[in-house]
Amino acid sequence: MARMHARRKGSASSTRPFRLKNPEWVTLSKDEIAEIVVKLSKEGLSPSVIGMRLRDQYGVPDVKLATNKSITKILLEKGIKIDIPEDLRALLKKVVSLNTHLASHPKDLHNKRSMQLIESKIRRLVRYYQETGKVDTTWKYSIDTAKLLVE
Repeated sequence: MARMHARRKGSASSTRPFRLKNPEWVTLSKDEIAEIVVKLSKEGLSPSVIGMRLRDQYGVPDVKLATNKSITKILLEKGIKIDIPEDLRALLKKVVSLNTHLASHPKDLHNKRSMQLIESKIRRLVRYYQETGKVDTTWKYSIDTAKLLVE
């Protein structure tokens, strides 16, 4: 598949081994994994960091294979709502750091263009999340709201 803002194709990367069922060497049950996910979420970790922590410290290679649910579904069932999706939060964090850079370096045209591209990705992603109901329909992107959400 082609890149969004570049006219070239993506590079190859490594992939996880294909599995259809949970490995036998995973010792934790579904309920124990769900409790760990809730505990790590209350510490303020994002779903991807929770997945890495479960993989590295608890020996659970894939939460979805072990529990038949994703980490975000487990959190929703336990009543923990994620206010902004993780990919949108990462883009907002990137645009805030670029904005502080451009405040002190106003003639940096390359980074000004990259900020425009990131902002277009944010608008496209917000429109998608508003259609699917993950973000409030009245939410609008601006650099001020991005600063408030990231900090």
